[in-house]
Amino acid sequence: MNRRLILGWILPVLVLAALVGLWQIAASTGWIAEALNLEPFLVPSPAEVADALWSNRAVLWENTWVTLREILIGLLAGVVAGIALAVAMRFSRLLRDAVFPLSVAVQAVPVVVLAPILVVWFGFGIWVKVIVVALACFFPILVATLDGLRSVDPEAVKMMRTLDGSRWAIFRRVEAPSALPGFFSGAKIAVAVAPIVALFAELAGSNSGLMRLIIQDNANLEIADMFAATVILAVIGVLLVGLTALAQRLVINWR
Repeated sequence: MNRRLILGWILPVLVLAALVGLWQIAASTGWIAEALNLEPFLVPSPAEVADALWSNRAVLWENTWVTLREILIGLLAGVVAGIALAVAMRFSRLLRDAVFPLSVAVQAVPVVVLAPILVVWFGFGIWVKVIVVALACFFPILVATLDGLRSVDPEAVKMMRTLDGSRWAIFRRVEAPSALPGFFSGAKIAVAVAPIVALFAELAGSNSGLMRLIIQDNANLEIADMFAATVILAVIGVLLVGLTALAQRLVINWR
């Protein structure tokens, strides 16, 4: 257990601390700016980024909350829709044959194309971003959950039928537990994609959010502030993936 703790947490933290330390030395001495042929103010150090995080904490928090709501609501909608459709497809082969190709077609349309169209239709409100995030998260959940439902042990299904188990009992006691590992694999992909897609949606048109803040800072050459917003996005992504992995460990305890 101690070895797993060291490999899983302490070593990554030490590597990150070493990288931040090297970044601080290289930025403060001007080595990065010289190597890239840039002005020194264009290459902020970690200390300057930390100062920007603290100095602009009110503005950063306000815009972080906007982006975080888009991510969480869109992710929840995508997960619910993906699970519901996967279960419905498992119970109905006709539905699967009719709807699955359409789901693939929707996923094949790039987000950068959908977002501007939705902005034209619905304006700059939060629901455009929620829809885009939900669409991006929906397909990984659908495919992973459906594959998990279809990978059930046929001998377990046969045993349930021998015990006169109903179709719902077979699903609840055999198929659904077997689909959980697949679902969480899709969920990890979804939570990793959701912040990126939310930024693309904000880029298409937004009155607030971290992407709008980054665009403003870029126009004003406030590079440290841009890095501060990027750090927040990275933290959001890591927390989402970490919470998903923790949920998987708690739910799939028999493994």
